[in-house]
Amino acid sequence: MSSRLNRREFVAGTAASLGYLFTGPAFSVARAAGANDRLRVAGIGVGGKGSSDIDQAGNLMEVVGLCDADADNLGRKAKKWSHAKTVTDYRKLFDSAEFMRNVDAFTVSTPDHNHTLPAALAIKAKKHVYVQKPLTRTVFESHLLRKLAAANGVCSQMGNQGSTAHGLRRAVELVQAGELGPVTEVHVWTNRPIWPQAPSVTKRYPSVPVPKYLDWEAWIGTAPSRPYAHGPVSQRNPKRGCYHDFNWRGWWDFGTGAIGDMACHTANMAFRALKLGHPIHMSAEAGGVNPETCVSWAHVQMKFPARGDLPPVTLHWYEGRKDGKKVLPPDELVQKSLKVAGRNKLVDSGSILVGSKGIAYSPDDYGSQVYFETGAKTNDSTLPEKLPHNGGGDPGQKKEWVEAIKTGKPKTAYSNFDFAAMLTAAFVLGNVAIRTGKAFDFDGESLTASGCPEAARYIMAEYRKGWDLL
Repeated sequence: MSSRLNRREFVAGTAASLGYLFTGPAFSVARAAGANDRLRVAGIGVGGKGSSDIDQAGNLMEVVGLCDADADNLGRKAKKWSHAKTVTDYRKLFDSAEFMRNVDAFTVSTPDHNHTLPAALAIKAKKHVYVQKPLTRTVFESHLLRKLAAANGVCSQMGNQGSTAHGLRRAVELVQAGELGPVTEVHVWTNRPIWPQAPSVTKRYPSVPVPKYLDWEAWIGTAPSRPYAHGPVSQRNPKRGCYHDFNWRGWWDFGTGAIGDMACHTANMAFRALKLGHPIHMSAEAGGVNPETCVSWAHVQMKFPARGDLPPVTLHWYEGRKDGKKVLPPDELVQKSLKVAGRNKLVDSGSILVGSKGIAYSPDDYGSQVYFETGAKTNDSTLPEKLPHNGGGDPGQKKEWVEAIKTGKPKTAYSNFDFAAMLTAAFVLGNVAIRTGKAFDFDGESLTASGCPEAARYIMAEYRKGWDLL
């Protein structure tokens, strides 16, 4: 029997014999949490965004475990929850039968390349999971987590907090009610990247000794091994290196660049409202394409098929600067959007939907504030009429997730993996189009790019021995 789950076996739902995910220990939930029970949570990645994620989860649950490859991050949280088990390597949590019997849920807020393995291990053990956006680094990983979550009945949530906004939910309702008529185009742009990548950085920095506070082996995790490097030292934050922390976003082995960082926010409203799923055709223009770092600019086009009585949609994604100018939608559409919103300048990040009755312009990252050419508009004070109310932002996402767990209703979490995996997969597929430089048709069931065999290595990545995903 193969030691690796091939694509055909995965999409057919076959359980093959596999790497750490399937050969490591598996422990089931020891109890079914009642409505009044105090849930127990562990945080994997508790620095950066992970700091607020575990803090917010800790306001609703008992923190029993903490993991971070950075001892400084770990130490700060250990002072707050002195009884929690602390490790720098998340595999040690899953290897402990005693610990796994006494935990109900995990937050995962590591760099992108280490999202999937701990989330998959947790789900396999029937533990509930909250994973920061983007859900995964690759298309294959997104579909794996979606299938695992459904098969194991866990409650999941991806950390794109704009999903809680009343304005976003009402905008979804309006679009689906026909406010714009049939929508055939979507345009989404971002102010990212705001970290080093092409054109300023296209190759690795010289290796230096690993700092004492960092477990580099655990930080690398599933990615191909490489020596630690620090790069230029910032006077503002001397500890911040070229990989750890934050700047990992611009390296292909660890991050997903601008599209991975922001599309789960900025395209969220449109993706939901239009009931998008697998794109069937991808193409991209990009500058500064290289094997090491994400690109200097890109314009990605995704074509989605008709969905029931909804027409096909072409979605455009724009990032970075080309020849010194920000890559943006066509100027005619920009000017029309500004007129609809009564503004003089386009925002740094936003989205535009184009329908038969007019356009909708959202001048924010989260799609909660929307101006419709028909005269309708939404903002944070606009309550949805059919969708559940939340409006709690980032903490509200944790509250919604906990409610899902306690009621045993995974769909209560609005950004559960059934939706979040499809959103993430579509946009990280954009990185595949960027890296290959080729247009291709895509089959979402087999995860194959027709006529572009080189896409396979980016759709499903290889994993380091000892950290094998499959």
